[in-house]
Amino acid sequence: MSRALFIIDVQNDFTEGGALGVDGGAAVAAGITEYLGAHRGDYALVVASRDWHDADNDNGGHFAVDDAPDFVQTWPVHCVAGTPGAEYHPALDTSAVDVHIRKGQGVPAYSIFEGTDDAGASVTEVLAAHGITDVDVVGIATDYCVRASALDALEHGQHVRVLTDLVAGVASESSAAALAELGHAGAILAESAAVEAGATPDASDAAEASGAADAADGAGPGDGDAR
Repeated sequence: MSRALFIIDVQNDFTEGGALGVDGGAAVAAGITEYLGAHRGDYALVVASRDWHDADNDNGGHFAVDDAPDFVQTWPVHCVAGTPGAEYHPALDTSAVDVHIRKGQGVPAYSIFEGTDDAGASVTEVLAAHGITDVDVVGIATDYCVRASALDALEHGQHVRVLTDLVAGVASESSAAALAELGHAGAILAESAAVEAGATPDASDAAEASGAADAADGAGPGDGDAR
């Protein structure tokens, strides 16, 4: 078993004061830094993603240009490549990150699996090269890019844990629904303080995740693969 940590889109535009800032985003950035300070040795690989949108087009209809954004399929301009909004939040210490993934260059992109590293390798290729079998997921936003990334990791055969105190969502109901969906899909939902170094999901973990998902089910359906 070899484990990776996915840090999803902890960027200035997705934290308080940004173009699409979520409440708690800055705290998540600081919390991830603290967590890595204590647990970096638990991970064979740390991978961080960023939206990295083009400045000179609407990125496949992702940016609302002529009409107001609907916040489902179209969004205000955000995370434009090379701008301060696209940079990692300053509270996130990126010195522990091994691989940086950029996504959304000219197209909508929510999952980390839709991006590539600096050499052009896909996330699937990066994980295979390092023999990764298990992935922990943290970051922003619970109900959009965290959700999409965790679901894709499960689809690619990874054992997935979502560290629920190290994510922040756009809205409480859609975030609860996203976590419920992930639990039903097979992800483990756990707070970072309860994570044992090197623990591998097993039947008891799955039962616990299913119970947490059932508790969250009253929130209603999520919004789909959109930030």
